[in-house]
Amino acid sequence: MKNIYLSFLSILFIAMTLASCYQEPNPEAGKDSKTKLATVDKPEADYDPEAKLAALNITLPTPPQPVANYVNGVRTGNLIFLAGKGPRYADGTEISGKLGQDISIEKGYEGARLTAINQLSVLKAMLGNLNKVKRIVKVLGMVNSDPYFIEQPKVINGFSDLMVEVFGEKGKHARAAIGVASLPRAQAVEIELVVEVYD
Repeated sequence: MKNIYLSFLSILFIAMTLASCYQEPNPEAGKDSKTKLATVDKPEADYDPEAKLAALNITLPTPPQPVANYVNGVRTGNLIFLAGKGPRYADGTEISGKLGQDISIEKGYEGARLTAINQLSVLKAMLGNLNKVKRIVKVLGMVNSDPYFIEQPKVINGFSDLMVEVFGEKGKHARAAIGVASLPRAQAVEIELVVEVYD
């Protein structure tokens, strides 16, 4: 009888333990986390690169067309890879010359900034609205340089500074600024970049 009583107590203990581990599903559980997941891939309410451009009095030109057998940009998933562009004005003239020889760092900076405007025009054409830009990811800046010129970062700052002016923290990016012996049409700079976009 004692053994039966002990067995009954053991079974009762196990049953109570299992009951305490089981909880009815709560339809509200995880609701907040699902809501957060749903809004993660959307820009913040005050994020407005288009307004920043207007405040800077920058009007984007028609995107420069490729000069060979390639396209201005390729999108794969949420990344856009933009082909290299240079400092071409809307009338077709360019900032050309070699840093360290016939143009100054200030002129090179202007060229890099102009190149940024041209790349933004490509992005706008691809996306319809620059507010869809989630992050400027990577920039490769090439500077037409004299062999002894070593201030390439100061030149490419013209591009980087504008990205941050327009996109704020989202405009900060990884970067390389390198000197090259020559560039097409003797342009002062050529810059390509990778951009992450919202769905």
